This record gives sequence, structure tokens and C-alpha cells, in this order.
Amino acid sequence: MPRGPLGIRDPFAQLRRQMEQILEDLFEGRAFPGPARLERERPLVNIWEDQDNFFVEMEVPGVKSEGVDLSVVGNKLTVKVHYPDDKAEGVTYHRRERPVGEYARLVRFPAEVNADRVEASLENGVLTVKLPKAEAARPRKINVVIK
Repeated sequence: MPRGPLGIRDPFAQLRRQMEQILEDLFEGRAFPGPARLERERPLVNIWEDQDNFFVEMEVPGVKSEGVDLSVVGNKLTVKVHYPDDKAEGVTYHRRERPVGEYARLVRFPAEVNADRVEASLENGVLTVKLPKAEAARPRKINVVIK
């Protein structure tokens, strides 16, 4: 335990150091290595559905279409993204927060997807995937016959 000016243990000096470390970790993004940090380390997504389709929008800045690999099995979409490492030679980075390398994201839907009709486009750093629901998963109107 740290000692104060009179050589007496100072619990407040230790508390102050710990608080400074907590604040530094907060501002550097190290304080919560759980979901908040993980969210930054993989592509962010928006997911929604309408009556016939599921939709996924994913932020992939700097990625070209050949850097994206999509696969659908049942009700799962796997998106693998390769962020290029465009490190300039002869420079010193002070901070690199943009992702580089391989990242993958698995999205589960509440119903089966028709994998043969999936469409994907990449525009302005946003990957948009349209996943038609399988026939069995679509709502059906049932006519009631009055007798």
C-alpha cells in the first residue's frame, strides 16, 4: 500500500491511482472487454424483416466485393469479411482503430431462408443482404368457407 508524506499508509493515494486507471481504461476502450468492445471489433449490423424477407445491413468500410464471403444454411447467415491492411510504409501510427484482417459474423433468423434467392450488394461501405424467407416460413392467408 502506498505511503503518504509522513510514511503512513495512505489508502486514498491507492484509491486515486485506481480511479485514474479506470478512467484511462474507459477512454481507451479497455474498461469493458465484454459486448461493448466486441461490438467494435466486428462489423456492426442492422437486421430487420418484412412479411417475405429478412434484411441485413453491415458496415464494411474499405472492403471490396471480393473481400466478402456469404453463406446461408437453414436459418443462419455467415458473413466473412476481409478488411485490407493498407499500412503505409515509412509512417508511425499513433492509433489504428479501423479493423484489418478477417472478421466473421453469424446471424440467426427466427425462420428458414431460401438460400437460392439471396441477394447482396455493396455500396458506400455498406453491405446489404436480402434473404427471402422459405415458403414454409411465410405467413399464408387461409380462406374460411362458410357452410
